[in-house]
Amino acid sequence: MIHLRRGRFVLLCFALAAAIASSAHRVASGGQIPSPEKANPVRIPRFAHPPKIDGRLDDEVWKEAATFKDFQQIRPSDAAPSSKPTVVYMGYDAHNLYIAFHAVDDPQQVRATIARRDAIFDDDIVGVYLDTFNDRRRAYMIFFNPFGVQADGMFTEGRGEDFSVDIVMESKGTLTDDGYVVEVALPFKSLRYEAGRGKAWGIHLFRKIKHFNDEIDSWMPIPRGASGLLNFAGQITGLEGIASEKNLELISGVTISETGRRALSLPSTSDPGRLVNGPLKFAPELNVKLGLASNLTVDLALNPDFAQIEADQPVITANQRFPIFFEEKRPFFLEGIDIFQTPLQAVNTRAIVDPDVAVKFTGKRGRNVFGLLAAADSAPGNYSEEERNDPTLLPQIQKFIGKKALVGVARLRRDVGRENSLGLIATTYNFVERHNHVGGFDGRFRLNRQTTFDFQLLGTRSRRFFFDPDQGKNAFRTGNGFGYYFMLDRPGRHWNWNYYGSGRTHDYRADVGFTRRTDTNLQSFFVRYDSAPRPKAWFVSWHLRQSARAQFDWRGRLQNWSSEPQVKFRLQRQTVIGGGVSLGYERLFEEEFGPKRAPGRAGAFAGVDPERSAYYRAVYGFWETTPSKRYSLSGDIGYSVGEFDYDFGAGPRFPRVSPAALHSPDAPLDPGPGRSLRMESRFIYQPTASLRASLNYERSRLVREDTGRTAFDDNIFSLRIAYQLTRFSFLRARVDYATLNARVRNQFLFGWTPRPGTALYIGYDDDVRYNGFNPFTGKLEPGFQRDRRTFFIKISRLFRRSL
Repeated sequence: MIHLRRGRFVLLCFALAAAIASSAHRVASGGQIPSPEKANPVRIPRFAHPPKIDGRLDDEVWKEAATFKDFQQIRPSDAAPSSKPTVVYMGYDAHNLYIAFHAVDDPQQVRATIARRDAIFDDDIVGVYLDTFNDRRRAYMIFFNPFGVQADGMFTEGRGEDFSVDIVMESKGTLTDDGYVVEVALPFKSLRYEAGRGKAWGIHLFRKIKHFNDEIDSWMPIPRGASGLLNFAGQITGLEGIASEKNLELISGVTISETGRRALSLPSTSDPGRLVNGPLKFAPELNVKLGLASNLTVDLALNPDFAQIEADQPVITANQRFPIFFEEKRPFFLEGIDIFQTPLQAVNTRAIVDPDVAVKFTGKRGRNVFGLLAAADSAPGNYSEEERNDPTLLPQIQKFIGKKALVGVARLRRDVGRENSLGLIATTYNFVERHNHVGGFDGRFRLNRQTTFDFQLLGTRSRRFFFDPDQGKNAFRTGNGFGYYFMLDRPGRHWNWNYYGSGRTHDYRADVGFTRRTDTNLQSFFVRYDSAPRPKAWFVSWHLRQSARAQFDWRGRLQNWSSEPQVKFRLQRQTVIGGGVSLGYERLFEEEFGPKRAPGRAGAFAGVDPERSAYYRAVYGFWETTPSKRYSLSGDIGYSVGEFDYDFGAGPRFPRVSPAALHSPDAPLDPGPGRSLRMESRFIYQPTASLRASLNYERSRLVREDTGRTAFDDNIFSLRIAYQLTRFSFLRARVDYATLNARVRNQFLFGWTPRPGTALYIGYDDDVRYNGFNPFTGKLEPGFQRDRRTFFIKISRLFRRSL
């Protein structure tokens, strides 16, 4: 048995950080100094007449525009001149900001496809970051491919990119004899901003040239390894006389659906069930957005239809001890989601499953950013007809049927100084026998040009059932918890390092958020060295990284540790290869899995030892390449020895294979180490500008060392085929097959989305088992057996007017 003291580990990490920082190359004053025309704000002229957005620079008004040129590389080189020139033009009127990009290139080399929104990053692209409050903390990201297809989102300093935001705007692009041109009309009422006399916006302008090894050019110089992005932005000014309007947006819609599902014909354990078609359902919905000002917005959703137009990607679920996180995809919650995001994930809006009504109030006034969210969620009290008619289950669920969970979130963040911030967050979740309240504060501080410090502290109070391992049962009681997070981060030109820690006590609960594990502390240290790039060489660059981490509970007992060196090489033709090794140790305690043994009572683990531990060793490799415009390949593979099988079993196809389970299927858990293989590969083929197909394969297998038996072996095949009929209409087919649960999921979809909020979807979803086990009898059923199917039509329309 090995023990690692917290203090020694922390001191070791700080010593390593100090040694590396003292030997690292310093980026003096952030690197390159902008030229005078870039260091001073650029005044944007007011257009007397709007240009026609047609992808051509033949309007006379563009001759009056402000121009941005002399771009330079920021990847793969650093401060070298761009391989091809780019010129950006900009002007405005009372209602719109107008931007035009002229990207010079060989038109035969330009990568351009008729892609769907936000799916253009395998193409050549041009784009802009607009820091509309000039606070160096958040900015709109707006990108376009050569046909003018849009990708938009929000960038938050320290948190990265979020492409969930959809901005209503107009754009058009065309290929020309000397490259391509993109024209954009961006309505001011689509943005939140501060403008007027003396006000400035931060701005970055970018271009990616795919065939030059993913070269990225920037108008403003950004040193490689710089800490931050918006602190290197240029500025624009002169946006005066903008029409001040209160904007009202109504998105009304209806979903018509018919679902068939397998159900029991008779109340018998031998009944295999049959497919029963439900009635045709009409689900009207209304979403209201009221812009009280350019920086204040109220959102209201009544009876929203949150059916997933795009389903979640299948994942390996066998042998998972902790919850799996899935990203939010629902438009109502995605609007302004960056305001509510914090390091400890105190808010995860997917915890609100099926709200009858939801309302949000978000905005920024001066240095204060705020958000309020409230919802009534009907999902916790929504039981199926089969569950309500089950005489054995009904007494247990009777008090929950028809009840709603009331959810509330409050968020406030204040800018401090030039690039620092402090925030408060509070959440509440209330349902029958389940009440949870969370409150705390967080912050981000720039200590110097290269170093930032982030932190969060949360306290929780819950009135609910907690499992008591000493009693071996659930107990309804009050539980108080505490969570913390911090990160010290210092990127550099060659050397990069960070020190990270987080933890949550045993009774920590955040029912509106996402919590992977409680009663744990994590300490982690990471360092990386990046070589100087050589863009024209066959061997472009390489980097070497080392990470180390340890986890321990709140009694100081080690839970696991790991050390992982990795090397990565970047070659020509957008090719990356690399690999690494991982060495570690894991320790399990039976009270984490169930009751703790006591006189007269067995514990969660079989045998005499209430603990399990194992050392593990792993080796892995990964690759990615795009040798032509038509196809790309990527993948990774890893093999480990000493990885735990937690002895949960993996369904009827893979029952438990531990020594205790082989002796008795009802034996307590008997975790043990095994040999694991994980691999994933992906192939993308795009023969035309409109057609795109991808095939993904993922495998995960674990074989016990003590019994030599396979604990699980899951293979997931995913096929996607998409055909863009036009920029705004598409056909999409999707097939997913997982061998572990023998489940085949199909989705066929037609979509027409001329602008955010206005859409037509016609779809068919199919859920089939192939050589799987009957959900009612547990018997193997050969061939294909349908469990569920749904046909739906979803129509929505955006009405937008100024008040």
